[in-house]
Amino acid sequence: MPTTHDIIIALLLTVAAGLSTGVGALISFFTKATDTRVLSAALGLSAGVMIYVSMMELLPEAFETLGQSLGQRPGTAIALLTFFCGIALIAAIDHFVPEDENPHEMHSLSELSSKAPHHHLKRTATMLTLAIGIHNFPEGMATFISALDGLDVALPIVVAIAIHNIPEGIAVSVPIYHSTGRRSTAIKYTLLSGLAEPVGALIGMAFLLPFWTPDINAYCLAAVAGIMVYISFDELLPGAERYGHHHIALGGVIAGMAIMAVSLLFL
Repeated sequence: MPTTHDIIIALLLTVAAGLSTGVGALISFFTKATDTRVLSAALGLSAGVMIYVSMMELLPEAFETLGQSLGQRPGTAIALLTFFCGIALIAAIDHFVPEDENPHEMHSLSELSSKAPHHHLKRTATMLTLAIGIHNFPEGMATFISALDGLDVALPIVVAIAIHNIPEGIAVSVPIYHSTGRRSTAIKYTLLSGLAEPVGALIGMAFLLPFWTPDINAYCLAAVAGIMVYISFDELLPGAERYGHHHIALGGVIAGMAIMAVSLLFL
């Protein structure tokens, strides 16, 4: 059972990851153009970290725990089923959120700016708030659960999700800013997108912690691995490639994996 100290640290890390959307808002407000090479490398790095952690740390830990309690073959099968359930959950969320209103679909600043005047503020704010809340709940739970499992795994995941949230902050802030001409309104909704993650963590904590066991922890880790793998392949890698810097994006992926490999080796 996690201690109070563990829970507080996990919540603080989830808040830090979520509020990185504000960095995206600042980029969109105070730069005329974003260096797409940096974004491409950052998205690739984030994907590399998430994929490596999921396949080399979270899933193996789930296999080991469930294998000990249920038997090797049944435990592995159930862990894999939970992994794909995590993928199915985030895929279903993506399916029901329209692509044009989805802040997780990567767009350039010019695309967002050109679309923004055609959106009415009320519709834009409502749809973005719904999309953000739905998407970031599982991400908040993923960050929180990984943080409960130990800082050696949690910190790289928090950094990866924070990087991933920067383009999301851009996607949220630009349409609202161009609809209203008010940075304060755009910042409010952008920060709301980040706060959805700790809210997801709190809800997950309320439902899961009373029943917390090593097996529940293993199920959560397997599902989190599925969520992060899906985010990497559906959002981060296509987003990195979208900017046209294939080798920079690939270098980011490899660098992210290498950073995780070294950190897990020595921590």
